[in-house]
Amino acid sequence: MKFVIKLFPEIIIKSKPVRKRLISQLKKNLNRTLTPLCEDIIISGSWDFVEVRLDKLLDDESKKNLELQILERLKHTPGIDFILKVKTHQFESLEDIAEVTIREYTDVVKDKTFCVRAKRTGRHAFNSTQVEQKVGGALLHNSEAKGVQLKEPEITVQLEIKQDKLYTIESRTQGLGGFPIGQQESCVSLISGGYDSSVASYLMMKRGIRTHFCFFNLGGIAHEVGVKQVSHYLWEKYASSHRILFITIPFEEVVSEILTKVHHSQMGVVLKRMMLRAAEKVAIEFNAPSLVTGECVGQVSSQTMTNLSVIDKATDFLTLRPLITMDKQEIIALSRQTGTEEFAKVMPEYCGVISDKPTTKAKLDKIEDEESNFDFEVLEQAFTNRKVENIDELFSSDHNIEQIEIVTLPSSEDVIIDIRHPQELAIAPLELTKNEVIAVPFFKLHAYDNLDKNKTYLLYCDKGVMSQLQAEELHSRGYQVKVYQP
Repeated sequence: MKFVIKLFPEIIIKSKPVRKRLISQLKKNLNRTLTPLCEDIIISGSWDFVEVRLDKLLDDESKKNLELQILERLKHTPGIDFILKVKTHQFESLEDIAEVTIREYTDVVKDKTFCVRAKRTGRHAFNSTQVEQKVGGALLHNSEAKGVQLKEPEITVQLEIKQDKLYTIESRTQGLGGFPIGQQESCVSLISGGYDSSVASYLMMKRGIRTHFCFFNLGGIAHEVGVKQVSHYLWEKYASSHRILFITIPFEEVVSEILTKVHHSQMGVVLKRMMLRAAEKVAIEFNAPSLVTGECVGQVSSQTMTNLSVIDKATDFLTLRPLITMDKQEIIALSRQTGTEEFAKVMPEYCGVISDKPTTKAKLDKIEDEESNFDFEVLEQAFTNRKVENIDELFSSDHNIEQIEIVTLPSSEDVIIDIRHPQELAIAPLELTKNEVIAVPFFKLHAYDNLDKNKTYLLYCDKGVMSQLQAEELHSRGYQVKVYQP
């Protein structure tokens, strides 16, 4: 089993020292994310590409499952342009190479023009040009290809020869792009769990920026849990090579102060300025030089350029807005692509302030005059009461799950509810011969009403974290529920 990883083009054009650092960081990140799948995975390469391979022999089913899991993690790792799945063949002569190529590529080049490109390492009785000529001629005469075309062919047959091994490309998968996380500075993303802030956070991660999450709780545990879920998903899928933080700031009293002290037309702008002030304190605390929001021009009344300019003046920190010129449909499409759309659809919303005639052209002096009535001790207290959690431990500290039984072997009457994200389920479906298995993603479980209180349900997810959280919630609603951890 072997994958060849091609680097994001912006890495390749960097200076030699920077390029080396980025490649070294990518290898470290891959080691952190892939080793838990199999400790025998080997990660190598130092300049043009990175190799991920496993020399250990596995049965066909185990090999297939492991390949799917590795590929899933590779294509969501920042810094990778594309991934080549490579097959390994032994050979002794140039004729052997031609035979392997005919076997592997006859169907691929049918009715198409092609050319052969070979890279060679080691001592051989032939050079790369001779390989291309020999193999190209053999493939042309033993297939239904349209012909050989050296410039702009429809198919490029890529061969790699190292000593006595021939590598042929089985598939090509597009990577995420961007830079490896760990070589850029970090940021603090203001996240509400909706389409915009989730996509903005994803774009920062993709660029290789370690992204901490800052959530302003305007009231309601359901919203907080929902935001934690989408944040955990983003981290686990795109940034699990690094530990990041989830900071919750209770903002109910700040909202109450705004509602009683600020004119209704200015409340939206003032609320955003208060959030930036609090987020700035978080960024200073964790040495992050920038803030990130999901705002884009003109989407709502507070996001006119005039208002955004006034909002920015609440802090000296750099505020990044990766969605600034995107329209809503583009954002939703990207949310669908990243897997956060399903969260956003069911995310509880808590409006902090509602104005019947919100200003679209805020004036700084008027905003500052309104804020002079505000008791900033309330904002300071909100920051003091912040809760800081490592994102990989989000659901272990807040919830008492001792009463939820963990089952390793279900009885035949138990119904298993697979609560994993649909993308995870598609890669490794849960198959049991003696039990009914139903799939209900965890972010839809709170609204799922087809459960029978006379039956026993076992919740299943890969690590058991989300299933324990959801089991406790269902238990509180009177259902007989346990956690399934095979």
